[in-house]
Order: sequence, then C-alpha cells, then structure tokens
Amino acid sequence: MITAQIENFMRGLGELRPLLPVHYEELGLNRDKVPLDPMFEVYGAREAVGELLYITLREDGRLVGYYIGFVAPGLHYRTCLTLTMDIFYVAPDHRGNGGGKLLFDAVRTEALRRGVQRWFVGDKCHASFHAEKLFESFGFEKVEHHWSLWLGA
Repeated sequence: MITAQIENFMRGLGELRPLLPVHYEELGLNRDKVPLDPMFEVYGAREAVGELLYITLREDGRLVGYYIGFVAPGLHYRTCLTLTMDIFYVAPDHRGNGGGKLLFDAVRTEALRRGVQRWFVGDKCHASFHAEKLFESFGFEKVEHHWSLWLGA
C-alpha cells in the first residue's frame, strides 16, 4: 500500500540520504562538475522556524518518494504566502501508478492547511520523463522558463 504523509525532515534524514544520490544521478544538472553536497543545516534551520515542508511517499513503510518545499511570504509579495518547491522525487518503479498524484495531493492538503496562497513547482527539461501532465492535472499553469549556463571551471 502506498501512502503519503508529512514527516520531520531532520528526523528522517538518515532514511532520505541513500535516495538523494539516486535522484541526483537521474536528474542532477552538471553532475560531472558539481558534486551532490546538500546544506542539511539550512534545511534544518528552515524546518525549525516552520518554513520547510517535507512529505514522504511510502510503500509498506519503505521510502519511495518525497517532496521538499519552502513556505514563506514571497520576496516580492510579502502578503502572499508561497510554497516554492525545492525538489521532488518518485522512484521510477512508482511512476505512472498514481504515486505522484498521491504525493501532490498530500502537499496540496498541507499547503492549504498552512494558508499557502501560491504554489510553484518545476521539473527538469533534460529528464527522460516530465511531470508536466501531473502539474496540469492539478491546475498549474506554465508561467516561466529558467535557463542555465555553466560559468565555472
């Protein structure tokens, strides 16, 4: 049985750590130049002040996906409480069977409970799969494109 639930990020970090490199290998940008090295202390600080949202997707208790986002007033719109996605991941063998929808239903429910007014999400253009259909099914509209240019050595 697949479930989605709110969890404490820092308490669940030990279980999350093994999935992050798998996620990074599949979706990370510039992997040949930029090592995966999350600033977990920043996530912990944001969680401590109530600005982190961590929802897990589990099958029979085993972690198979997650959503991490930040809840705060918009920097340009201080009166608009905004949920900005950091990352989300659903294990390949759980895609297409409703896992993403279940995960995003849980995120939406918690965002509404927290009084979020605007929610931003995104996916990777270079990925072998895209979450566009999932986002559209929730009513998201495409509003922006981001571009990347590697300037480092």
